[in-house]
Amino acid sequence: MTPDPAAVADAVLAHPSVLRLDGGPFGVVASHLPGRRLPGVRIGAGDEPTEVAVVVALGRPFPALADEIAGRVRSVLGPVPVDVTFSDVGAAPVEPQVPPAPTGPSALA
Repeated sequence: MTPDPAAVADAVLAHPSVLRLDGGPFGVVASHLPGRRLPGVRIGAGDEPTEVAVVVALGRPFPALADEIAGRVRSVLGPVPVDVTFSDVGAAPVEPQVPPAPTGPSALA
């Protein structure tokens, strides 16, 4: 079975702290797929580790995030070595605040 970098990318992007994939320093963490380049995932050959480079939201300890992200990679590829690079950090996306609906007699006017 050929490893699927896009499936790895989907699994990593599904983590709530991952804001986006990144090419890492100098853009070298990437997979070349037919007709496109997928930054942020490089499947290791032989004994090389699979590399992922991500931008994450602030708020979680990096060691725990690295373990969780590596676990997501292994859920797709099986028991492989994984290197996680944190290329940058950012603010967590903010959910838009919806004001509560008015209630009472004035709401009907």
